[in-house]
Amino acid sequence: MRAMILAAGRGSRMRPLTDQLPKPLLTAAGTPLIDYHLHKLAKAGVTDVVINHAWLGQQLEAHIGDGSRFGVSVAWSPEPAGGLETAGGIIRALPMLGDGPFIVVNGDVWSDIDYHELPTQLGDAHGHLVLVENPAHHSEGDFALSDGRINLETTPRYTFSGVSVISPQLFAGFDEGFLKLRPVFEQAINGGLLTGRLHQGYWCDVGTPQRLAELDRYLRIDLDH
Repeated sequence: MRAMILAAGRGSRMRPLTDQLPKPLLTAAGTPLIDYHLHKLAKAGVTDVVINHAWLGQQLEAHIGDGSRFGVSVAWSPEPAGGLETAGGIIRALPMLGDGPFIVVNGDVWSDIDYHELPTQLGDAHGHLVLVENPAHHSEGDFALSDGRINLETTPRYTFSGVSVISPQLFAGFDEGFLKLRPVFEQAINGGLLTGRLHQGYWCDVGTPQRLAELDRYLRIDLDH
């Protein structure tokens, strides 16, 4: 199975930490965030990973290279200044991701989600989203879950974790360009084409220096034990 790590964001809320360093190279417990993703993907049997970048992408390429030291083969998908947003970045990278479902992971999240539990086939669905309980900074949530299907009508709502399995079919009818994932997901939801599951373990959206520090403390406590 293939995977894509979304790593093109500017990380404005992380400034000044990201003024000279791309956010995926920020460290928690001494390890760059993107290294955790690559190790987890390799452990789950993923062999080919596509990584997009826009802000200071040359640093990412210099750090990761061809991915061999992580046990994967990495292909790079450069984007113009400012990036193409989440869906736009995936659409640009589709020719490198093949015809089957692939894992997508936001480069700025950390979790104990077990990638082995992600589906390798989607049946009639075009995507499978991992949802989590709403954090304090996103208390309204994103999507609801009913009988394994994602919807926008029922409650409670949960937060999208940034981890998913996606079929290229999800993007049918969308052109390459600046595009967020939300409208793509909503079109699929309206067609009953998104499944999901709720993860109740640890998850952190590493969006601010404070949350990076919280993750660092969590991982160091785990290392001490």
